[in-house]
Amino acid sequence: MDAPEIVVGLDIGTTKIACLVGRKTEHGKIEILGMGKSASVGVTRGVVANIEKTVQSIKAAVEEAEAKSGVEIKVVNVGIAGQHIKSMQHRGMITRASYDDEIGQEDVDSLIDDMYNVLINPGEEIIHVLPQEYIVDRQPSIKDPIGMAGVQLEANFHIITGQIAAARNIYRCVHKAGLEVQDLILEPLASSSSVLSEEEKEAGVVLVDIGGGTTDIAIFHDGIIRHTAVIPFGGNIITQDIKEGCTIMQRQAELLKTKFGTALPMGTQDNEVVCIPGLRGRDPKEISVKNLSHIINARLSEVIEHVYYEIKNSGYEKKLIGGIVITGGGSQMKHITQLFEFITGMDARIGYPNEHLSSNTNINVTSPLFATGVGLVAKGFENYEKEKPKLQPKTGIKTRQHSVKTKGSFFEKLKNFFDDNLD
Repeated sequence: MDAPEIVVGLDIGTTKIACLVGRKTEHGKIEILGMGKSASVGVTRGVVANIEKTVQSIKAAVEEAEAKSGVEIKVVNVGIAGQHIKSMQHRGMITRASYDDEIGQEDVDSLIDDMYNVLINPGEEIIHVLPQEYIVDRQPSIKDPIGMAGVQLEANFHIITGQIAAARNIYRCVHKAGLEVQDLILEPLASSSSVLSEEEKEAGVVLVDIGGGTTDIAIFHDGIIRHTAVIPFGGNIITQDIKEGCTIMQRQAELLKTKFGTALPMGTQDNEVVCIPGLRGRDPKEISVKNLSHIINARLSEVIEHVYYEIKNSGYEKKLIGGIVITGGGSQMKHITQLFEFITGMDARIGYPNEHLSSNTNINVTSPLFATGVGLVAKGFENYEKEKPKLQPKTGIKTRQHSVKTKGSFFEKLKNFFDDNLD
């Protein structure tokens, strides 16, 4: 089976919906052929709140991406986030029949498939099962057990769960927009693949993706994902605070934040003011830039405190040599890295989604705003590479049905549900 020439990422965010069309170059880099963006009016804190409005926004973004790339879009990789996302650690084990046969991919798949049967809360389903390390006959810290001899195969897993209803609503929106979902991918995982290097993941690093409605966190160490979390605050809550604190319109508050906002009040002059036009028949309003930065600083500090709590909660606080990488639309705030460093005591940098991007990409998607979208395209190619060995014929017998199973029961249940109910 040949590699797909085109992969499409659909980032359904709280403030924007972005559709990116990409292909792989001969050097293994990703070239973005087209990008469509529309305002997201049906999504609240990463969760679909209005189906019809979300469908319209998806269609607008997809149509723009089609026009720019010259590609007809039918299948997309979709990101999932929101407050309902949770993660847990679990250990699984299988006992093999004999010592004679070496451990194969089917044994690893069997162990991973078994994790989809772990007992979780009602109304939730497992989205991702991510192996961390394997244990073969009580020999720990094995990254890849394939080819080894052993009877007892164990693994520590990082399991990510989400609400069935939230995932179904995403799937329903994409389906109503006339598209098919190739895969549901956790957004912090997608962002990490576009902004983090393998060296950083090995050293230990925290990815913080500050979106409009949520802040997503992913912690890596030894090249393995160790902790994920979604905080239900983002850039929109800062805009809301400015709107209420300065008694101005939402649109004006957003413009104030992006043009004059800073995370550190000490960098502003006391007498610096911004004049905002008043409503019809009313006088213009003068806003102190120092007061504005105090409002931003207070709320942003709260978000960073939540992030720092998750870092400490993961147990890896002292092992993260790579520090913190901040991405997403909210990372564009002035002096945000300094505030992160002040509160956490860890090094911080802004993450740009150019880790896998080809220099041929003419479209400007290097802003942190598009980290998730670029990551969804990268993950689409990465997932295909993982599935590829299982799609090859072995001794004349194709094993495709097994590869479909390993995508996970959650995704398969969703697909079957919509095939049965919406056709």
